[in-house]
Amino acid sequence: MIQLGNIYIGDNKPLVLIAGPCVVENEKLILYTANEIKKITSDLDIPFIFKSSYKKANRTSINSFVGIDEKEALEILSKVKRNLDLPILTDVHTVEEINYVSKVADVLQIPAFLSRQTDLLLAAGRSGKIVNVKKGQFLAPDDMKHVAEKVASTGNTKIMLTERGTTFGYHNLVVDMRSFIIMKEFGYPVVMDATHSVQLPSKGDTSGGQPKFIKPLAKAATAIGIDALFLEVHPNPKEALSDASSQLPLDELKELLTEIKAIDKLVKRY
Repeated sequence: MIQLGNIYIGDNKPLVLIAGPCVVENEKLILYTANEIKKITSDLDIPFIFKSSYKKANRTSINSFVGIDEKEALEILSKVKRNLDLPILTDVHTVEEINYVSKVADVLQIPAFLSRQTDLLLAAGRSGKIVNVKKGQFLAPDDMKHVAEKVASTGNTKIMLTERGTTFGYHNLVVDMRSFIIMKEFGYPVVMDATHSVQLPSKGDTSGGQPKFIKPLAKAATAIGIDALFLEVHPNPKEALSDASSQLPLDELKELLTEIKAIDKLVKRY
């Protein structure tokens, strides 16, 4: 089990929500979305970690949006942390980033494409922060044991393992629900990324998506007993500057979480 302030992740504790817009687009959007999700999760008594990437390094095209100024983006995330009293999760892509990103983030996320980068995993572990590693689309769930061992070799066992779909042919992902059971056997909390799992990668010069499957995949994973649910949430996904085809509309979040909480409570019997 991992403790983050008054949030407990794993060990059959109530499901934790990790949510927010894909990337920091501007201060107004981020503060508004974080505040709205906080209201919803407070009403439903669901532990909440705010997520937004301060930059996006793994983009399909040279013309894809990678983010605003990095210092500005991190300062916006700092405002969410200070003003709304929310823990922060954001991505890191290089060893050099970790020193300054860890001053803001409570959870360092290793993107799926970088999940086997040993130097990055070791540096994240040495930061002492919680490390959330997304399972590479090219990895089997049992391969994540080796990934976790790299982080744990630093003495940091605050590790989470996230399912986000596996490559199935070209431009398609599938979720093998067995992966949660397999990864849980390693002794770390498991997370379902229900929004990246519905992506259709690299369809033309952007990634597409099938958002109609976000809710059923989230519910199915919750029924297995995941420890946290990862959702990219945006007030208007069609206008999002990144992952417009696979984010959940903010106005649909409360209804989904109401159902998710009921399933989680039934499965874990808390």
